[in-house]
Amino acid sequence: MSASRSETARAPGPDEPEPSRERDRDPERDGPGSDLLAALLDGMDAALCAFDADGVITHWNREAERVLGWSPEEAVGRRGFAGWAVRTADADEVQGRLMGAMHAPGRQVHEFALLRKDGGRVLVRTQSAGVRGADGKPAGVYCAFSEVHAQIDLERSIALSEALFEDASWGVVLVDVDLRPAVVNANAARMLGRHPLGSGGRTTLLGRPLGELVVQGVEELEGALHHVLAEGAPEGLADLWVTVRTEEGERRRCWRSGFLRLASPLAEEPVPLGIGWLFQDVTEQKLAERDADRLRFRFSQLHRAARAAAECEDPMEAATAQVDFALAGFADHALVDVAAAGRDRLVRAAATPSGAPGPVARVAGAGIPVRYAPGHPALQAMGPVGAVRAGASASAGGRAGAAGAAAWAAERQWPRDAVHALCTVLRSRGRTLGVLTFLRAANRPAFERPDAVYAECVATRVAAALDLAGVRGEE
Repeated sequence: MSASRSETARAPGPDEPEPSRERDRDPERDGPGSDLLAALLDGMDAALCAFDADGVITHWNREAERVLGWSPEEAVGRRGFAGWAVRTADADEVQGRLMGAMHAPGRQVHEFALLRKDGGRVLVRTQSAGVRGADGKPAGVYCAFSEVHAQIDLERSIALSEALFEDASWGVVLVDVDLRPAVVNANAARMLGRHPLGSGGRTTLLGRPLGELVVQGVEELEGALHHVLAEGAPEGLADLWVTVRTEEGERRRCWRSGFLRLASPLAEEPVPLGIGWLFQDVTEQKLAERDADRLRFRFSQLHRAARAAAECEDPMEAATAQVDFALAGFADHALVDVAAAGRDRLVRAAATPSGAPGPVARVAGAGIPVRYAPGHPALQAMGPVGAVRAGASASAGGRAGAAGAAAWAAERQWPRDAVHALCTVLRSRGRTLGVLTFLRAANRPAFERPDAVYAECVATRVAAALDLAGVRGEE
């Protein structure tokens, strides 16, 4: 603090003690070091004052002036707070506790009610510590203080940050401007495929490119982060589908994500520090919603198919209508094979066009059986095992790519683009009438158990139409 702030330029009031002149200094003797000290004190975010060994105020910065309203010129040189910054009845206690820090080890924390210059009272929290002279003896006390509500706000912010990065049910990642994780909480580490208590834990994720953690979907994630840095946080949440590499293998997950752009509060203009990324795994919820939507659509298709079949005079036409409605969103090809003489012989009755998409239609022929080899999935479906699922990926062996899949389909008398198959028996009135086969190309996923249940429901309706058409089948 420069000497100009160490001087008192007015006479004390009637209730104010005579300011001490013992600390007055010659500005020429203080030199630039004192100006530097004054600049540092005035630049502090905390209010600060200092007392000498006699309790006389020697320093008072601008933040202290903001909190209490007393300028440095009015405060420096006074002995204690009595009569101006604290009530007279409380002055001795406040002064004793402050000056007691001069002989106590470490910092002392207290809360006091001080007086503002306008007469109002403000509750402050102080941290005071003793100052030693060159000879090692107590030379005074410095005291940093702030309004209690501001301190509580700061503590809440710190507590919130610690809770987010330790106990939050959401995954929380602090991403730097280079889009690399800087801080990762336990839930985020778990969802990114790292056990937080494992070898290295969360620290193994820090500083690594997101592409090393996310196998698929990293482009969408990085695009969202770039947008936040450039434009700010979006208004709503975003659902991002990603594939994560975990210790158990690659897993497809859906993360409901929110983003916050972080800027430095100390800069005059907002300077981006990174992005706060909060996300939650909603994969099970999204899958349940998808299954519910699919179930509603399939029920609607069954209802429409039943109404269309009811208007068909020809039972065989009713059977193909049932299959046509079932194909929508379910499969690429459908085959209807009816049983001929002998349990291992099937005759093609209806099918979708092999060269291009089209409706299921009757197949013109002389009742020549389809050349299905023993163990063919369609023949297996006529046995007691129920619906049979098959796929080229499991049967093509060492043959590579599309050529191997085409050969697999050709061997089974199916269209060459077929990769996944589902065969289910056609039964009516205790008789096996044939087999209904659904086929999918490589751009669709393999058939699953819910698909087999749907196919069996369709097969029941098709079998009833075939029965009405006079297909004899087998007992």
